[in-house]
Amino acid sequence: MKYDDALASRKKIGIVVPSTNTIVQPDSEDLRPRGVTNHVGRIPILQRVLGGQQTYLDHMKMMSEGIGAAMDQVMTCQPDHMIMGVAIEAFQDGIEASNKLKKGLEDRIGVGVSMGAPAIVKALKAFGARRISLLTPHQPKGDEIVRAYLEEAGFDIVRLIGMQCASPLDIAAVMPETLRGHINDLNGPDVEAIVQVGTNLSMVRLAASAEDMLDKPVIAINAVTYWDALRSIGIEDKIYGFGRTLERF
Repeated sequence: MKYDDALASRKKIGIVVPSTNTIVQPDSEDLRPRGVTNHVGRIPILQRVLGGQQTYLDHMKMMSEGIGAAMDQVMTCQPDHMIMGVAIEAFQDGIEASNKLKKGLEDRIGVGVSMGAPAIVKALKAFGARRISLLTPHQPKGDEIVRAYLEEAGFDIVRLIGMQCASPLDIAAVMPETLRGHINDLNGPDVEAIVQVGTNLSMVRLAASAEDMLDKPVIAINAVTYWDALRSIGIEDKIYGFGRTLERF
């Protein structure tokens, strides 16, 4: 049985994030249109330095194993759709594995799930962009995972900057001036779009301003994942100030 909601006159969106993530929730609040409410659950992970290969793999394993339980918790408020606000697991092992993960989660919770990897692909295809540059906060292993997924999806990675942030909280501490410098380094006449991954990077506003300056798509993962969620539940509102994807498609 579905219940009415005094604030969610249109839809409720569930969101799951790592417990250390401080960016997805405020980004999603900025992006939500009138009559839509967001409801966040957290995947317990450790705040720790991720320098070693085994530590990084353990970190990813902890996140992967916690996603389903976090979604189960959020589903108790009966959202109409779910966002998986975890970046790297959506890219892990390529397109087939990502699609399998998405379907498995949807079968588990009974509503649609938006994930960053397929949302980025949808946005790039909407713009007709194929040659891209990529900005990540990840360690080299994470960069390999993201690169492999996007290349399999048909995109040419012209340049990649992996910031190798030392810990989950360090990702959220990257300031706009640092990101702005990386965007300039990633740009060039041979680049049709710039893509940012890593849901704990604060990029949605900066990406929008960079698009105006560079006159090409600058795709922030949190913005396009929320865009995918809205469109998946039939909400076609144009959201301004957070990039061309939300404004045009």
